[in-house]
Amino acid sequence: MKQTAWVVVCAAALASCKEAPTAQVASEYEVMTLAPTDRTLSSNYSATIRGRQDIDIYPQVSGTLTKLAVTEGQHVKKGQTLFIIDQVPYRAALKTAEANTAAAEASLATAKLTYESKQELYKQNVVSEFDLSTARNSMMAAEAQLAQCKAQEVNARNNLSYTVVKSPSDGVVGTLPYRVGALVSSAIPQPLTTVSDNSNMYVYFSMNESQLLNMIRQYGSKDAALEKMPEIELTLSDQSTYPHKGKIETISGVIDRSTGTVSLRAVFPNQEGLLHSGGTGNVVIPVEKSDVLVIPQGATFEIQDKRFVYKVVDGVAKSSPVVVTRVNGGQEFIVDEGLTAGDVIVTEGVGLMREGTPITPKKAQNQTPAADSTATVAAAN
Repeated sequence: MKQTAWVVVCAAALASCKEAPTAQVASEYEVMTLAPTDRTLSSNYSATIRGRQDIDIYPQVSGTLTKLAVTEGQHVKKGQTLFIIDQVPYRAALKTAEANTAAAEASLATAKLTYESKQELYKQNVVSEFDLSTARNSMMAAEAQLAQCKAQEVNARNNLSYTVVKSPSDGVVGTLPYRVGALVSSAIPQPLTTVSDNSNMYVYFSMNESQLLNMIRQYGSKDAALEKMPEIELTLSDQSTYPHKGKIETISGVIDRSTGTVSLRAVFPNQEGLLHSGGTGNVVIPVEKSDVLVIPQGATFEIQDKRFVYKVVDGVAKSSPVVVTRVNGGQEFIVDEGLTAGDVIVTEGVGLMREGTPITPKKAQNQTPAADSTATVAAAN
């Protein structure tokens, strides 16, 4: 009997152990109390780089190249000789034109003498009015012939001058596809070279219609945006940041129907010659954000493409969906929807946390990002 009673007592104790709920032990977690702060976001736009002037050099006369006076990449001044085209036929044409002009001047002089003589004879009734008119017409024809010869001489002189191809502006010489001996003309498929004015560089990029409207609303108008927008940065193709800042100068007034974008142009100084026409990069435009809530990326988790945080409510973790904008390379988020100032969120271990987990704050702290209100962060497009 004693043995049987002992078995019953043990069974009852075991049953009571199974029925007792397991108490959750509150663990310590780092938390953050959200407070408004300021941020400078940076929006990136793909850009192409062009010289302030990219002038294609074509010859104005036909002929054989006899001299290349520059080399590729050479800095040239306005009016400096670039190429010389065979001048022999053009010198001959000029001499012919000069000779024709001299002959026309002599003919005109003879016609004038004849006309003056006829006038005297007409006064003495020696010649008829017909003879006088004929002499006057001959003189007028000689004058016209002289004018024509002078025009041909000017044209021949210009053609000779065109055999010396000069730079129309200061700049840098591009490639030289034609060599001495090549036959060139104004109809050649490639220019003799391109002279680029690289003292300042134009950087072209595009915004979509929504981005343009947001910018105009922020500043009040397109003209106000051009005047008030801060200086912008340029990231080069090797991911380095160009040492000088630029300024947006123009915003196109027409949206491209095929792409739905509008073109903008910024200008950057190029004293060191680091920028080259035809290059690419990324324009970085700062956007000021005031009184925003910033949370660390580690305080969020994703479920089915939706992002959540754990708010501390009555000492336990409650999941809450949020809409955010990535900044600082994704290390931080600006909260667009889902949280308000004063909310307390868990900032560690959220990936393994479950709904209703008791939370004991390790160390209550204000929103850390608020300490640096001037930090620059990059917004993902």
